Amino acid sequence: MSKIFSIAIDGPSAAGKSTLAKALARELNAMYLDTGAMYRAFGLYMLRRGAASDPAAIAACVDDVNITVDYVDGAQRICLDGEDVSQAIREPEVSMAASTVSAVPKVRERMVALQRKIAEGHSVVMDGRDIGTKVLPNATLKVFLVASAEVRARRRCRELAEKGMEQPYEQVLEEMIRRDYQDTHRAASPLMPAEDAVHLDSSDMTLDQTVAAMHALALEAIRRQ
Repeated sequence: MSKIFSIAIDGPSAAGKSTLAKALARELNAMYLDTGAMYRAFGLYMLRRGAASDPAAIAACVDDVNITVDYVDGAQRICLDGEDVSQAIREPEVSMAASTVSAVPKVRERMVALQRKIAEGHSVVMDGRDIGTKVLPNATLKVFLVASAEVRARRRCRELAEKGMEQPYEQVLEEMIRRDYQDTHRAASPLMPAEDAVHLDSSDMTLDQTVAAMHALALEAIRRQ
C-alpha cells in the first residue's frame, strides 16, 4: 500500500491483541509493535531489583532502564540493557509486574514517547492498552478487542502450556480478573476504549475469523483516510 497508516488495537490481557496485530501487519505489509512487551521489560527490570511493587522506586528508575526494540527476520525482539528478554518477559509474574509499573505516570510518559518515535514515518499496527487513547490518538483505525475472562484464561493456559509453563486454569483466571481490575482502575491511562474505537468481541471467533474482520475494517479505514 502506498498510504502511510496506523492501526491501534487495545484491549485487556490475553484478548488476542498481539496474535491478531502480527497477522494483520503481515497482511498489510506494515510494521508491528507490541507495546505491552515494553512494559513487561520494565516490569522485569524492577522484579530483578526486588522493587516491582514500589511506585516511588519504579518512578526513580525510569531514566536508568534501557529498553530497545529490534526486528530479526520480521520478528520483534525486546532487549533490556542489551539482553534479549523476549522470552523472559512472558513469565506470569512479569505480567503482574508490567501492570504495576504501567500505572506509574512517569513510566507511561517515557514509553508513549518511545512508541511514537518508533512509529514515525511508518505504516504500523500497534497493540496495547492505551494506543488509541494516548499513543496514536489520530490512528487510521482504532479497535477495542475484547473476550470474556473465561475465554481469555483458557487461551492463556494453552499459551503457557505450549511454553512448558503450565498453570491451573483457576489460578490463571484469578490473575486475569485481578489484572483487569488493576488495568482499568489505575490513575494513569486506565484501560478504556477510545471514543471512536470499533468494538470487536472475539469470544466466539476463531483467529482466522478475527483477522478477516480486522482486515476488512482496516482496508475500509485506509481507503477513507
